Amino acid sequence: MKVELVQLAGRDGDTAYNLERTLEAIAACAPETELVVFPETQLMGFPSADTVAAVAEPLDGPSLQAVQRAAREKDVAVLVGLLERADGTVYNTSALVTPDGVALHYRKTHLWPSERGLVTPGDRYATALWKGVRIGILICYDIELPETARALAQLGAELILVTNGNMDPYGPVHRTAIMARAQENQAFALMVNRVGEGDDDLVFAGGSAAVDPFGRLIFEAGREPCRQVVELDFRLLQEARSEYQYLADRRLILPGERIEHADGRRELLIP
Repeated sequence: MKVELVQLAGRDGDTAYNLERTLEAIAACAPETELVVFPETQLMGFPSADTVAAVAEPLDGPSLQAVQRAAREKDVAVLVGLLERADGTVYNTSALVTPDGVALHYRKTHLWPSERGLVTPGDRYATALWKGVRIGILICYDIELPETARALAQLGAELILVTNGNMDPYGPVHRTAIMARAQENQAFALMVNRVGEGDDDLVFAGGSAAVDPFGRLIFEAGREPCRQVVELDFRLLQEARSEYQYLADRRLILPGERIEHADGRRELLIP
């Protein structure tokens, strides 16, 4: 599978600006790209008390509809972050959009301190199939908690995608975390971060990365906007799991209600 990592700057609270650059990036994706991955809350930027209610959109809102049209035109899947409005509340959500619609969405379960009170944490982990690969999603701070990726592994994830909004001075923390999450779950893990300045004097750390099931870096970005195509050879999954499998060898299983859906999605509800 060829996956394109799009590391770019954004504007908090400026959906029109962010959406335009998202659509431009999808239109410019490389030939044979099958999946394009963007940073956390790519479409709206990060919320503030003054903007969160105004900029949040439902999953069937105009921004994701525009992304779906672009995905259909290029025949790719797109993972993009947004502020989702649903059931009278707002979530920090990332959606896997295919030419046929939203195949999977994940609401961030572990909120960074500045988000608390602005958005609501999610209550489940989920995976879906795309091109025969079982994909799970995490968002930024989630990856600092090993249980999050392990929950996806319990659902059979082969590829863990992370939309990221990690800022200075925490870049090294996520570099270590993404490698560990891949190695300890024997899965591919891809992380796409934001760069440049944000509100409240934040400076985003970049460092987008792709890691193989042995925990080895395939690609690592710097601090400037960039886009990189990585090709994932899923035969490495079997190689990594040939002599031992951490999931089979563990003696503690994370609790939760597992749900199998007819369309191939799997969910683990947080107890």
